[in-house]
Amino acid sequence: MQLKPYLTFNGQCKEAFSFYEKCFSAKISFMMTYGDAPVAEHTPPGWNSKIIHSSLSVGEQMLQGADVLPEHYQEPQGFSLSLNIDAPDEADRIFNALAEGGTVQMPLQQTFWASRFGTLIDQFGTPGMINCEKPA
Repeated sequence: MQLKPYLTFNGQCKEAFSFYEKCFSAKISFMMTYGDAPVAEHTPPGWNSKIIHSSLSVGEQMLQGADVLPEHYQEPQGFSLSLNIDAPDEADRIFNALAEGGTVQMPLQQTFWASRFGTLIDQFGTPGMINCEKPA
């Protein structure tokens, strides 16, 4: 079994996944618009260029997402993407990139368990935690 987080967006999936691809040094492995999908004729006006499904390969992990029609969209709540990063410099870089245009909830800092830990909501509304554990 694999867990694959699936993010929903209010029309920003393409921008978000392009940003995450750069930020995480990842690779978009699949992206399909509503207009290119078999259900294209049922797509509401203005949604042909929105994303019906996308997959982002982050190392051996997969992050997936889509744009959800406005009447079904809900702001993310009750979860955070937890990014566990080995190097403090890389944790700093990724946290700062995700924080730009977003909201920092807890600045990235040293804690009793981590060289770096911080929480935020990125510019696309996705809650996240950056954790860089102290060496054993």
